[in-house]
Amino acid sequence: MSKVVRRGGTTMLTRLFGTSLLACALSSALPAPACAASESKASPESRLIEVYKLIGAGNSRAALQRAESLVQDVPTFQLAQLVYGDLLLAQTNPISAMGSAPPGLAARAPQKLDQLRMEARRRLAALQERPPANAVPAQFVQLPQTTHHAIAVDASRSRLYLFENGPSGLKLISDHYASIGRLGADKSVQGDQRTPLGVYYITSRLEGKQLTDFYGSGALPLNYPNEYDRRLGRTGHGIWLHGVPSDSFARSPNSTDGCVALSNPELQGLLERVEPRTTPVVIAKNLDWVAPQQSQPQQRSLHNLLEGWRVARVTGDMARLLSFYSEAFAGNGVKDLGQWRQTLQRENAGQRNKSLELKDVAILKWQDRGDVMVVTFGELTNGQRNGPIKRQYWGKENGLWKIFYEGVIG
Repeated sequence: MSKVVRRGGTTMLTRLFGTSLLACALSSALPAPACAASESKASPESRLIEVYKLIGAGNSRAALQRAESLVQDVPTFQLAQLVYGDLLLAQTNPISAMGSAPPGLAARAPQKLDQLRMEARRRLAALQERPPANAVPAQFVQLPQTTHHAIAVDASRSRLYLFENGPSGLKLISDHYASIGRLGADKSVQGDQRTPLGVYYITSRLEGKQLTDFYGSGALPLNYPNEYDRRLGRTGHGIWLHGVPSDSFARSPNSTDGCVALSNPELQGLLERVEPRTTPVVIAKNLDWVAPQQSQPQQRSLHNLLEGWRVARVTGDMARLLSFYSEAFAGNGVKDLGQWRQTLQRENAGQRNKSLELKDVAILKWQDRGDVMVVTFGELTNGQRNGPIKRQYWGKENGLWKIFYEGVIG
C-alpha cells in the first residue's frame, strides 16, 4: 500500500467529517475519547468514532490504521468497512461524499449506501448531541428502588439509553446505536413496519438459544399493545428489543418490522442487566430531558392524587372513589364503569376496617393525543408483606386525571 496520501483526498475527508467533530473531540462535556483505553477494551462504536475524530483533525494516516484494525477485528461492521474504503480511496483520489463506492457498485445498492450514510450521521450526532449532565427523560416521574434499570429510546436519533436506578435516582450508564422500523416510528396497525411510541415494560427475557439466528444474542419482549394502545385501536404484537444476525454487526437505522435492534454485544449487556416486569421502556420520537429537580413538583402532585385514591379505597367512600374513574373505564373483563362499580363494591365490602398500603410505586407519564399516566404498585392490606401488583392507566379528561384501566399484573 502506498505511503503517499494525496492532500485533495485528505482535505475533502476532513471537510466531510469536519471541524465540528474536532470541536466535539476537544469538548470536556463529552465522554473521553476511545484512544484513552486500549483498542481491545473499547467498543466497536467508540473505535469508529475515534476514526472520525482523527479524520476531523486531518490525521488520515492514523485514521486509516485505526479503521484497518477495526475491520479486521469486526469484519461484519459494514459502516466501518465503508469508512475504511473511503480512507483507502482518499489516498489516490479526492472523494465527494461519505461512502464513495465505485459507480458500478454504488448503482447496485444505492439504498444500502444511503442507509449506511444515515447510520454514520446518527452515530456522529450521538457524539455531538449529548444529553444534559444528570438529566433524565421527562417520562420517568417516579421509580421505586426495586426498579433497578430503565430504558429510553430516541427514535429520531436511533439511540437507546440505559439508566441505573440508585439511592440518588436515575443515572445514565450507557447509550447505544439502535435500529427501528423501516417506515419509522408511531405504530398504529399490524404490519405497518413502524416502531410504537409510548411507555412499555419488558415482559420476559429470551436467550439466543431459544430463537433463530435472526434475533442474534436474544430478545426482550415489550407489552405492546398496552392498554392505552388498545384504547386507541392500535393493533400488532411481537415488539421486542433484540439483536442482529451473526453475519452483521448492526442493522441500518430504519430496517426492522417494528422492533428495536441493537448489536449483539450491546443487546447481551441488556440481557444480563435488566429485569423483566419491573424495567420500563420509553420509546419517543424525541426525548425531552429534564433535571431531576424539575420533575419534583409534578411527582408530588401525582403522588397526592394517588394518595387520594388510596384513602377513598380505605374509607369505602364509593362516591369519592368512583370520582377517580373515567366514564369510559373498561378492560380486564369489565365492559364499562357500571360493572366496575360492582367490582369495587365487592372489594370494599371485604376490606372494611383494613389498612391499605401502596408499595414500590412507579409513575411514568406519556403525552400522545393527550396526557397519559401509567402507575404500577404493590397493594398490601393489614401489614402484609406481599400482595397483588396492580397497574393503572390514567388519562386527562376536561383537565382532570381519570383512571380508564386498572388490573392485576402479578
